Amino acid sequence: MTGQATGAPSRVDRRKQRTRSALLRAARQLLADGRTNVSIQEITDSADVGFGSFYNHFESKDELFEAAVTQTLQAYVDLRDAVVAGHDDPAEIFTVSFRMTGRLQRLHPELVRVLLNTGPRILVHDAGLAPRARQDIAAAKDAGRFDVDNVDLALMAAGGAMLGLLQLLESQPEADAATLTDQMTFSVLRMFGMTKREATRLCSRPLPPQPDL
Repeated sequence: MTGQATGAPSRVDRRKQRTRSALLRAARQLLADGRTNVSIQEITDSADVGFGSFYNHFESKDELFEAAVTQTLQAYVDLRDAVVAGHDDPAEIFTVSFRMTGRLQRLHPELVRVLLNTGPRILVHDAGLAPRARQDIAAAKDAGRFDVDNVDLALMAAGGAMLGLLQLLESQPEADAATLTDQMTFSVLRMFGMTKREATRLCSRPLPPQPDL
């Protein structure tokens, strides 16, 4: 029975997927470097694919960059979901997620640079950081664990704190990322109405191992 008959990708399909993946890798690297004002020729050269093949996958470089951002955010979601699996308390899920995200700057710097160079709009993106954080804040509010009046404002406050933390860690490679992340997490929990004792307890608990991307 042939590969095509069994539903396996054909050689052409595999080649197309390799080309698309190469374009996305090149776009992620350009985003991480803060170089989005480039030509399509520069993108295809970086991806080592033919110029004409670009339009078989994307209508414009803006579409490519948006796909690369979405792919990066999905990688974050997959990592985050694996790390918080097994936790039931929404406040602890938020805490673990926040503490994990700050540590990503040292573990996966390219991913973090894509987020930083995309800017604050990731806080309203329909994938990645924002939906998960909003879900956690809302659940913690409903459970009486967070004292917040407006979930969307709370999300913006937490997201702004996280982006600021990541930028600080990016600019200070010698800084202790774990310590600074836990200090920022503690401040956010206190901002959300948690007692000093409980915030300290949550921020001092061992984190689950972070899986590879």
